[in-house]
Amino acid sequence: MAQKPNIPKGTRDFGPLEMARRNYIFSTIRSVFALYGFQQIETPSMELMSTLMGKYGEEGDKLLFRIQNSGEKANEAPEKGLRYDLTVPFARYIVQHREDIAFPFRRYQIQPVWRADRPQKGRYREFYQCDVDVIGTDSLVSELELIQIVEEVYKRLNIRVCLHINNRKILAGIAEIIGAPDKIIDITTAIDKLDKIGQDNVNKELSERGLSDDAIAKLQPILALQGSNDEKLNTIAGILKDDETGSKGVEEMRTVLALAKDCTLPIALDLTLARGLNYYTGTIFEVKALDAQIGSITGGGRYDNLTGIFGLPNVSGVGISFGADRIYDVLTELNLFPQEMPGATQVLFAAFGDEELQYALNWAKQLRGHNIRVEVYPEPAKMKKQMSYADSKAIPFVAIVGGNEMQTGTVMLKNMTTGEQTQLNIEQLINKLS
Repeated sequence: MAQKPNIPKGTRDFGPLEMARRNYIFSTIRSVFALYGFQQIETPSMELMSTLMGKYGEEGDKLLFRIQNSGEKANEAPEKGLRYDLTVPFARYIVQHREDIAFPFRRYQIQPVWRADRPQKGRYREFYQCDVDVIGTDSLVSELELIQIVEEVYKRLNIRVCLHINNRKILAGIAEIIGAPDKIIDITTAIDKLDKIGQDNVNKELSERGLSDDAIAKLQPILALQGSNDEKLNTIAGILKDDETGSKGVEEMRTVLALAKDCTLPIALDLTLARGLNYYTGTIFEVKALDAQIGSITGGGRYDNLTGIFGLPNVSGVGISFGADRIYDVLTELNLFPQEMPGATQVLFAAFGDEELQYALNWAKQLRGHNIRVEVYPEPAKMKKQMSYADSKAIPFVAIVGGNEMQTGTVMLKNMTTGEQTQLNIEQLINKLS
C-alpha cells in the first residue's frame, strides 16, 4: 500500500496563492528596510550548538533543534543545530567578519528559524523572521528609527497596531528594590507570560523559581500600574530613585518616548513587558495587532554585549523582528491582502486551434518584452476549459484568438470580472495592460 504523504507538525506547505501573499509581506517589509539604509545578509540554517546554547534562557535552550547526523564521524564533528532566531547568528557573523564591516552596521535578514515548540494557533516549528538591526552604536536614535519602521510597515500593510515598550534596566531595578537582584532572569521569564497564563499563575511560577512571598507581594503594585506613559514613568521613577540601574532605564525610556513624540503609532509603556530572551539589556519592544487576537507580531530590543560572547565585547546593538507567519495570519483573518497580488498573471491567451496558438505565442513574446505578465494556454482545448483555468487562477483578462482575430491582426480581450469583450490590436493591448 502506498505511503500516505504528510509533513511534520508545526510546518506547512505553501501553494502559489500563499507564496504570492507571503512575497507581498516580504517585499513590503524589505522596501521599508531599504528606505532606512539597511542592507541584506544571510547566514546558514545550521549553527554550531556552542553558538546557540545559553543565549536564549533555560526555556529557549530546550526548544533548540539538534542535528543528529551531519554526515561526519560522530567523534570528530562538533554538535550542530538549526538556528532559533536570527539575532545570535548575526552577532556571530559580526565577530567573524568584523574586519570587513563599517560600524555602525545596518543589516536586515529574512530567513526561516526553527523551534521545537508545541504547535498551536500562531505558533509554528518552522517560520520566517524579518529582522532589522543596527550594531556598533548606543545612540537611542536607533530605537526611534525602529519605531518609525514599525509604523511604516504596518501602515503599508493596513494593520492597526500598538507598540508596547519597556526597558530591561527598569526591570533590573525592580528586581533590586524588591530584594531579588539575583532573580532578574526568573522574574523576566515569568512575567513575560502574564498575557498567556494570568497573574495568579505568574505568581505561582515566581514562587517556584525561588522568590519569597514578600518579594512577590512588592512586585504586584508595580505590575498593576495604570495611567498614561508619563504617569507610569513618574511613578516608577519615584520607586527606583535610589537604584542607579533602574533610574538609567527610566531616563532612557523618557528619551525614546520624547524622540518618538511625532509618531502616529500608538505607543504604550508596559512594565509587564519582559521579552524572555536573556541577551536584552535596554529598550524592549513588542507590537500587537489591535483587531486580531494572536499575540505579538513584532518584537525586539537592545543588547549591549551579545558579541562579547564571541570575543568582541562592548558592541551595542538594537533590532526588531517581524513575524511573517503571524502577519500572514492577521492579514488573512482581517481580509487585508490585495485582491490582485503583485506578480500575478495579467492576461491568458486562449486559442481555438494550432495556428491560433502559434499566433498567441508570438503576441505573448511581444507583451513580455513590455514587462506584461502573460500565460498562454498550452493547447487548443475547449474554450470553456480555458476560461475555467483563467477563473481558477483569478487571471483578470483573457485574450481570445480565433480565425477572425488572425485575419484582422487583433485579439478579443475579455474582462473576466465584468464579462466585457473588446477587439484590440497589439499596441492597444499593450497600452491596456500596462
